[in-house]
Amino acid sequence: MKPLNRRQFLGTAALGATALSALRTQAADTKATPASNLTSPASASAAQRVVKLGLIGCGWWGMVDVKAAFKAGGVQIVALCDIDSEHLASTAIEIEALQGSRPLTFKHYPDLLAVPGLEGVIIATPPQWHALPFIAAVQRGLDVYCEKPLAYDIREGRAMVDAAAKSRSIVQIGFQRRQSAAIHAVRDFIAAGSLGRIVNVDAQIHFTAGTANPAPVTPPTTLDWELWCGPGPLIAYSAQVGHKNWRLEKTYGQGHLFDWGIHLIDATRFILNETAPRSISATGGLYQLQGKITTPDTLTAHFEFARCPVTWRHRLWGSAEITPELNNGIFLYGEKGTIFVNDTKWIHLPGTKGAERQVHEVKGDMSATHLGEFLDGMRQRKATSGTIADAHLSTSAVKLAMIAYETGERLAWDAQTEQITNSPGAAKLLKRAYRAPYQHPHAG
Repeated sequence: MKPLNRRQFLGTAALGATALSALRTQAADTKATPASNLTSPASASAAQRVVKLGLIGCGWWGMVDVKAAFKAGGVQIVALCDIDSEHLASTAIEIEALQGSRPLTFKHYPDLLAVPGLEGVIIATPPQWHALPFIAAVQRGLDVYCEKPLAYDIREGRAMVDAAAKSRSIVQIGFQRRQSAAIHAVRDFIAAGSLGRIVNVDAQIHFTAGTANPAPVTPPTTLDWELWCGPGPLIAYSAQVGHKNWRLEKTYGQGHLFDWGIHLIDATRFILNETAPRSISATGGLYQLQGKITTPDTLTAHFEFARCPVTWRHRLWGSAEITPELNNGIFLYGEKGTIFVNDTKWIHLPGTKGAERQVHEVKGDMSATHLGEFLDGMRQRKATSGTIADAHLSTSAVKLAMIAYETGERLAWDAQTEQITNSPGAAKLLKRAYRAPYQHPHAG
């Protein structure tokens, strides 16, 4: 590998001076704390105040977030909420083993939000259950760590942004790739002009999706399926739309781009310092998994940003890849070369003839750093990097792509008014009517 020239070195060295470096190093170097000490005063530094949190949504990713918070340190989970009694009980047992005290348990989130001494919540539910508990939490003055995507529809997201703005709550949205040292290095490298003008960006995540039986069956006795559906449509239960598998169900998860690809769209926006696309189009379909899922297994979405176009691609089948190391990541094509970046690595191929690729590998625990930043924000009452305004922009972009796919139209988007300006039919999909008795939080 050839050494970096001075300009390239300055572009990458800027990473070490970022304000996030201390947090990132702390998360990466922290050893697993003994279970009996995870939330005791001895487990936190003298400067850490133990923060009392509740968890809404006790499934797989809810516990991922909780364990990341424990790794960051200085936190106690005092209350849990879930509509599956088995999830609720097993999570309470697991957290008690980790922190030495058993959290209170609730089926309904308003009861959790009313717990005395509660300071904040982690919302790790499916997207149809993000807006209502988020808004209720900030209206009570609680701080919120909410998983991505921000909301199911764009009008929900706007209502959440407005509610947060009226509060003093600290908010962090779960775009943990904003803590990736590789992504920060690429952002700095491009900002220094080392890649020249960025002409085009491609982002992709290809993988073979596992599927369950899509045949309707009776829900598990521990699961309140009607409440799980909440403000969304009440559809028949099956293993394919239940726990974890809902991500590829149109009614709730809205598919791979909306659920997982949103991370790379957000990272691309962050790298380019971009806001919202001006137009969006999408094409694809169900070619391999028809009858098993209800969102496209093959999709190409095109976003026209002010700086350059961004193209998203995914394929959820075909595990035999020629270059599997490139299945998940972002390609940035500039006048002076090309960069590929993922969570832990970035590769620079200069545009000069005969140039060798330069590979930079990094380490770090993005989730622990992201939760740690949220906890520090709570203690110090300071803003975090995963702002709700940015989350709304990224969520709106991928939602617009799914609307473009559904309607088959190229959509013109006015980011100032948050309106689709060229299709009244597509504009109706910016807001999904709530199922009674729930009321949509956006009045417009």
